[in-house]
Amino acid sequence: MSFDKKIYFFSRSEPLSQKTDRSGFGIRGRRAVEFAEMDLPVLAGVVIDASAANDLGGISFAKHLSAFFGKFALEVGNEFGNPENPLLIKLVISPNLAIADYPMLHSIGLAEDTFEGFAKKVGSNFAAHEVLFMMKGFLSVAQRIAELEGAPREVKTASERLREIGELLEADSIPPGIELMKRYRNYLPEGFFSSAVTQLETGMRLVSRMFALEEQDENDTAILIQPMVYGNTTADSCLGVFCTRNTATGERILDGYYYPEKFDEVHTDGADINSIDGKYLKELRKIAGLIEDSFREIRQIRFTIENKKLWFIEQRSILQKSTAAQLRLLLDLYKRKIITDRELIQSFKPEELGEVLHPVIDPVSVKKFPSEQGGIAGSQGAAVGRVYFSTETLLDAYRAAKQKQEDTHCILVMPATYAGDVKAIEAADGVLSSEGGYAAHASVVARQYGKISLVRPDMKITGRKAKLGGITFSEGDYITLNVPYQDSPVIYKGRGELRQPDSQNSGVLDLIGICKKLTGGFTVRANADTQRDAETALLLGADGIGLCRTEHMFFSDDRINVFRQMVISETPKERAAALGKLQKMQTGDFYKIFKVMAGKRVTIRLLDAPLHEFLPHNQDELDRFVEFLSGGKGKKVGASGGITKSSILARIDALVEFNPMLGHRGCRIAISYPEIYRMQIRAIFEAVCRLKKEDKITVSPEIMIPLVMNSSELKLIRYGKKIEGGSYPGLADTVAEVFSEQKVKPIPYEVGTMIELPSAALGASGIARYADFFSFGTNDLTQTTLGLSRDDFNSFMPDYTLYDLIDGNPFAVLTPQVKELIGMAADRGKAVRPNLKTGLCGEHGARSENIRFCIDAGLAYVSCSPYSVPVALLSAARVQLEREER
Repeated sequence: MSFDKKIYFFSRSEPLSQKTDRSGFGIRGRRAVEFAEMDLPVLAGVVIDASAANDLGGISFAKHLSAFFGKFALEVGNEFGNPENPLLIKLVISPNLAIADYPMLHSIGLAEDTFEGFAKKVGSNFAAHEVLFMMKGFLSVAQRIAELEGAPREVKTASERLREIGELLEADSIPPGIELMKRYRNYLPEGFFSSAVTQLETGMRLVSRMFALEEQDENDTAILIQPMVYGNTTADSCLGVFCTRNTATGERILDGYYYPEKFDEVHTDGADINSIDGKYLKELRKIAGLIEDSFREIRQIRFTIENKKLWFIEQRSILQKSTAAQLRLLLDLYKRKIITDRELIQSFKPEELGEVLHPVIDPVSVKKFPSEQGGIAGSQGAAVGRVYFSTETLLDAYRAAKQKQEDTHCILVMPATYAGDVKAIEAADGVLSSEGGYAAHASVVARQYGKISLVRPDMKITGRKAKLGGITFSEGDYITLNVPYQDSPVIYKGRGELRQPDSQNSGVLDLIGICKKLTGGFTVRANADTQRDAETALLLGADGIGLCRTEHMFFSDDRINVFRQMVISETPKERAAALGKLQKMQTGDFYKIFKVMAGKRVTIRLLDAPLHEFLPHNQDELDRFVEFLSGGKGKKVGASGGITKSSILARIDALVEFNPMLGHRGCRIAISYPEIYRMQIRAIFEAVCRLKKEDKITVSPEIMIPLVMNSSELKLIRYGKKIEGGSYPGLADTVAEVFSEQKVKPIPYEVGTMIELPSAALGASGIARYADFFSFGTNDLTQTTLGLSRDDFNSFMPDYTLYDLIDGNPFAVLTPQVKELIGMAADRGKAVRPNLKTGLCGEHGARSENIRFCIDAGLAYVSCSPYSVPVALLSAARVQLEREER
């Protein structure tokens, strides 16, 4: 093939033939050709194929390029080498490797005979700057050649000249352009500044020599030549830089600025791109749409208007764009059938959705704040609020602010949280703790309520003050928590500003609908304990409730002391009186949850927490409890009838356990105090009957018995047992009583258990005889299998990670041992009861790695916090698509 046939011209009006082999054009050359084919207003260009680019010793402007440059002149109105109206060009090195790094070679054509003509249009100082930029590019090539030839003296000389030019470019004033040419002509090829044509030819030979010395393969690197246009030549010229849509919200409106009579945007203020002349705005919107359709992401575009002509200069990817914005873009493409549902689903990492569901920080608002980086992300997002160091002080401050109509935003700061702190987490915007990690109580509850959680093990709390690295904050101070998905968490001392999520308009609900069609029957439920939780779960795509933790229902101010009264009761009669009050409360709770779920499955875990967790933890709580018991209402405790702090403290001491996690909790409470579970069962089924009567809604309750270690426990609790001198009433008897009393035809329901002990997993075949479903409680199953406390393991886990003794966080990603127990229990259970339903509840259920295992193991669902439901749905859809592609 002759040299002429290795040079290719393209333009918007004269695109290349689709049959042309473009493998030797390099990335930038191919892209420029493609943009012309897309009917974008690109500058015309010439591509010298890589097979010829490393042998340009015989290049002749007159023979090989002049005809193409004539077309350039017709397009932009300038002529290459014309002293009065010179055209400048850029020589773009176009490798096939994206990581290759070559200098920019711009403003070629600025020679001794063309400089003044160019300076008249743009000003002498700007023209001199362009001379410097052009020399910088070619001196960089000369330095590279000297390095390849092993010529240290020439390398040093080029390096010194490049340093001088760099200093001149930063200087307030520089010498005239002609003087610069004279000063540096000896460091560039002979005759470099004598004419535009000589400059181009010698410059191309210099680049070709560099390619040859690099011993490039035939198709490694091409050369792209294009004319240059400037936004500072006339009053109607400008430069513009914008993103194809709003990078924060995804709204389809251009996001950027244009700069009248400017070549670049440095040290100048621009005008909103949407205020540009209407004829240009229309074309820019068209360009933005074409670029988004092609690249399938938000891109940044640079353009120039010269002589009333708009030119598309370049586009590039941007890092600073929100997941919400990218989601709205991809949904637009999906609705216009540019991408398929599969491509949409595979465009996101599931964990990225957290950014759409939670507030994000406005980086400008915290730019000057003192800050500390690092920590363990418990629940991502951003939160701003006043700091409080206890549940009581936070709730008091919250109520006071609400009454005064002041700012109610609070951050709970504690070493660790427990069941009694749930109400503070619900009221707060975020939780900052120092103990535990991703699976700690504070993190788990924060995720359920859609709040932010960060664990900083290095935080020191002293009284009502906390110190963290170089910052200290006291009670009432504002802090800002930023817990992003990808970057490291940051705490700022000060009141930042947030961008709030918008589930209705963000596109996440559309994505949820698409995901649910692709999960292959695998479903996602939510952990929800209140009507509000249930409503949020339903909005975010949950197919039911997989875990309703009834102990969380007792911690509100109007209930906690009634529950405490029940706990310290010394006779069944006293306990029954308190349980009667609690039953009415629970019936109302279940009624609201069932009504919201409208017939969807609701799994209710009966009381699990140890009783001592409900008792007063400090003097203030104790005083309020005593006041509740004896506040002029004649209530008595115990046979002696006297209510004293000492008698209450004695009861509290009697309930304290050395290892409560493995102590008197879960089903063990029901065996000692069957009336507690009986009260909960009556509340559940009275709510079921009420809905059946009032709204004709058939509820599908699933009763879950926690912490079962063998089949005998479950059999006793479900069906009861007669013993000499008495009997243990089973839950089935209580359910039958309620249906009879309410005169409602029995409604199907299920009783199952949470498999959270290795003994239960090993004995699954026996337990399945009495269970309709298994729900794997992986937080406790991980603790009891590995012998690790989820609240304490972070103190020594770095040492295990250092020596590769454990792979990742076992409370985030299921370990092989826990997986084996789950798989074995599911198989053994289904061998006895083929229709046994199996699922996983807990925050493991929101991780894509765990969902893949659940699907492979034959589980039917996972259950996680409401705000994690979309994450789990996207994970399930991606896993199913991967399985189909195998």
